[in-house]
Amino acid sequence: MGKVLIIGAGGVGTVVAHKVAELPEVFTEILLASRTKSKCDAIAARIGVDHLSTAQVNADNVPELVTLIRSFGPDIVINVALPYQDLTIMDACLEAGVSYLDTANYEPLDEAKFEYKWQWAYRKRFEDAGLTAILGCGFDPGVSGIYTAYAAKHHFDEIHYLDIVDCNAGNHGKAFATNFNPEINIREVTQKGKYWENGQWIYTEPHEIHRPLTYPRIGEKESYVIYHEELESLVLNYPTLKRARFWMTFGQEYLTHLRVIQNIGMAGIVPINYEGKEIVPIQFLKAVLPKPEELGENYTGETSIGCRIKGIKDGVEKTYYVYNNCSHEAAFAETGTQAISFTTGVPAMIGAKMFLEGKWKKPGVYNVEEFDPDPFMVDLNIYGLPWYELTNIDLEVD
Repeated sequence: MGKVLIIGAGGVGTVVAHKVAELPEVFTEILLASRTKSKCDAIAARIGVDHLSTAQVNADNVPELVTLIRSFGPDIVINVALPYQDLTIMDACLEAGVSYLDTANYEPLDEAKFEYKWQWAYRKRFEDAGLTAILGCGFDPGVSGIYTAYAAKHHFDEIHYLDIVDCNAGNHGKAFATNFNPEINIREVTQKGKYWENGQWIYTEPHEIHRPLTYPRIGEKESYVIYHEELESLVLNYPTLKRARFWMTFGQEYLTHLRVIQNIGMAGIVPINYEGKEIVPIQFLKAVLPKPEELGENYTGETSIGCRIKGIKDGVEKTYYVYNNCSHEAAFAETGTQAISFTTGVPAMIGAKMFLEGKWKKPGVYNVEEFDPDPFMVDLNIYGLPWYELTNIDLEVD
C-alpha cells in the first residue's frame, strides 16, 4: 500500500518498527533511520523481515534529510526523534514532497516550552503542497485526543470538563530512571503547572495541585496536575470546555530524586564551561542515567492512561471514563521495550496506517482529534492497546 520512513531508533522507534513490520500489506517498504545506524541495524536484526532496511541520518540537517527522503521515496515520514527536531523534519518533508507524523510537539532546544504555535505555523505550507501533517500521534498526546473526539462524537452533546489521567504503576528496579528521553521527561515534569478554566490558563507551581486518584487494576495513586501539550489543541477544538487538566502519578522517591537534580543544577539546559569544554548539565545527566529503551527487561506492573469527562447528553449531565491499561511485561515480550514506549509507538503506527488507507488524509497540519476517531479506536483494540469505558461514575476530579 505504501512506503514509510521512521526517523528515530530509541524505545518508541523500536516499537514503531516492530508494529509496521507486522503489516506488510499496509507498509510495503520500511526504512528505519537515525544518527547512529548501528542502533537501527540492531532493531532490524531483531525484527528480521526483508522489507525493513536501515540508514544513517542527522535529523538536525535539512539537506541530509531531504537527500534521504528523496532517495527512498516514502509516502509518509514517522518522526520519533527528539521534539527539538520536529521543525527540521517538517521542513525536509515539505522540500521533498512527503507527508509527516510525529508523537510530540516541537520544543526549542534552549527553552523548556511546550507550544504548538511553531508547528501550526506550517498549516498553509502543507495545505498548499497538498501534504498532510499529523501532530501528536502517541498516547498522550495522541490517544488522549482521540478518546476525547470519540466521546464528543458518541457520548456528549457538550463536553464541559476533561481530565486526562496518566498513571505508571510499574517498577523497573532502578534507583532513578526516566521512561523516555531524560531531557524531555525532566523538562516536562519540572515546569510550572498549567490548566484551562473558564476561558483562561491558570498557572501553578510545579506539583502544587495533587490528590489520590483510583486507577483500574492498580488502585489509589497520588496524582499531580502538570501541563501537557494536548491541552492546547483540545481547548481550541472543543470550545465548550469549562476546564481541562492533565494529571500524572509520581512516586515519592522519584520526586525526591527530581528535587535533588534540580537543586544541584543538573536539570539545567544552559551550557556551562567545564575544564575548557561546554557541557549542558541535563545532557550530561542523560549520559549517566539508565537508557529508557533498556528498562523493559526487568519492568513489572502496568500503566493506566485515560480521559475522565463530564458533560451534557440530551440535556442530562453525564460522566464518562475511557482508558487503557498496558502491561510492561507484555510490552517487553512483544517488542523488547517497556509500556511507555509501547503505548507511544503503537498509536504512531496506527496513525500512519490511517493515512495510507486514506482515512486520515487531507492537506494541512492537524492534531489527531481533528480526524474521525472511529477507525483509530477499532485499531487500538486490534494492535495491542484495548480500551474500556465506564459511564455515570464518580470521576474523583471535581
